[in-house]
Amino acid sequence: MMTWTRWWLWRWRRGGRARGVTTGSSNKDAVGEMGVTGVRLWARPVPATLSPAAGPGRAMKVLLLAGLGALFFAYYWDDNFDPASLQGARVLLTGASVGVGEELAYHYARLGSHLVLTAHTEALLQKVVGNCRKLGAPKVFYIAADMASPEVPERVVQFALDKLGGLDYLVLNHLGAAPAGTRARSAQATRWLMQVNFLSYVQLTSLALPSLTDSKGSLVVVSSLLGRVPTSFSSPYSAAKFALNSFFGSLRRELDVQDVHVAITMCVLGLRDRASAAEGVRGVTRAKAAPGPTAALAVIRGSATRASGVFYPWRFHLLCLLRGWMPQPRAWFIRQELNITTPAAA
Repeated sequence: MMTWTRWWLWRWRRGGRARGVTTGSSNKDAVGEMGVTGVRLWARPVPATLSPAAGPGRAMKVLLLAGLGALFFAYYWDDNFDPASLQGARVLLTGASVGVGEELAYHYARLGSHLVLTAHTEALLQKVVGNCRKLGAPKVFYIAADMASPEVPERVVQFALDKLGGLDYLVLNHLGAAPAGTRARSAQATRWLMQVNFLSYVQLTSLALPSLTDSKGSLVVVSSLLGRVPTSFSSPYSAAKFALNSFFGSLRRELDVQDVHVAITMCVLGLRDRASAAEGVRGVTRAKAAPGPTAALAVIRGSATRASGVFYPWRFHLLCLLRGWMPQPRAWFIRQELNITTPAAA
């Protein structure tokens, strides 16, 4: 009876001859050794001479990897953005008075979209509305609203539906920022930040989703790198942004399972290009603000092509990938982005 070891050795011998492996013995010697001294064959060194057949196998692996790399770059660099697709689109844009939100309003106006703009400060909104009309927006409406109030989101969505008759895009961009540092860790500050930066997003989404479902529209969520990679002195703000990422990631899967054709585009941006954002981190971080017009254009292109994610600047995508490999960065690495030399007070 042939034991398992002898069977394996027999297969190894046949495979070696089939692949041109030089064993240093004739077929006759091999049969004799297999029948009598199979254990000695187990201990023999691995053949060093390979046939040319091994070359194509290795070449196929190289070609496969190269093909995957080409597909990766084609996926991320493919640009099928059609500006005409936004002409006549019905857009509700929050946080539209300054920074990226203001630039988003101007881009949509140039592209011929119908707009409802909302923000906290009415005077700034009126200025943006006037500029949008000059840029050629067919319809522009505004409603001043403070998202810190739980009753406001319903009023905003109903206003937009009444004025536009429905929605094709819901662009959630409003931001409630607290000064960076330990003084922002209080329960009261955290509760306020969660209402503005997370709960109001959930309310607006749930109220607008029926209209977006009818139009097969898009949800555009302007978030932050702090929703993917936690950093120092931003605990409540980072918690709200992480909550956004988890909520809309789960919602995307629910809509896919239910065959609801509403796209969700998560936009990971850097420090906002606005005075309040710069003042909030003054003296704490060395990070530079992202230019508003180019960041806004990246958001519009990504949402119009129904991309699942937008990263601006592009290196933020790499940082998010690296976080999976280095989830606990060293303190010295973190301090490279900070202007601190002593530990913060608890």
